[in-house]
Amino acid sequence: MTLKSSALAIGLALSVLIVAPITAIADDITNFVEDGYAIKGTDPVAYFVDGKPVPGKKEYSTQYQGVTWLFSSAENRDKFQQDPAKYAPQYGGWCATGVSFGLKIPIQPEQWKIVDGKLYLNAHAGAQRHFLKDPEASITRANENWPDIKHKPEEDL
Repeated sequence: MTLKSSALAIGLALSVLIVAPITAIADDITNFVEDGYAIKGTDPVAYFVDGKPVPGKKEYSTQYQGVTWLFSSAENRDKFQQDPAKYAPQYGGWCATGVSFGLKIPIQPEQWKIVDGKLYLNAHAGAQRHFLKDPEASITRANENWPDIKHKPEEDL
């Protein structure tokens, strides 16, 4: 690990200490739930159809694997219900850059990128910049780390 990547890993780890408390739910689609909703209540389908994060509404919600998901429209909710894995974020909704360093870090819905039809979320602008410099490398490292960390609580990493 280079000095620069070590500094980023430390910065990502420290960001865990300054975010609001979260409730984690362990399943294969999303482990990260904050304020009772996946992606902090952001409509996961909107990233794909609107090209941006859009707040969901309680009247357009669904349960999937014990997690409540909110949507901005009934149409988006219905699309999700037809194929949840297509729209759910990668790495259980944790920061993709953090996972690439073997960490689980809560995300900000505004820090995102769709790569090869998959949604990747990040913790903050610095993590997003790192991810965008070489998305393929970040995804490769995260894919290698995810099986080992996905069922571990974030405080144990």
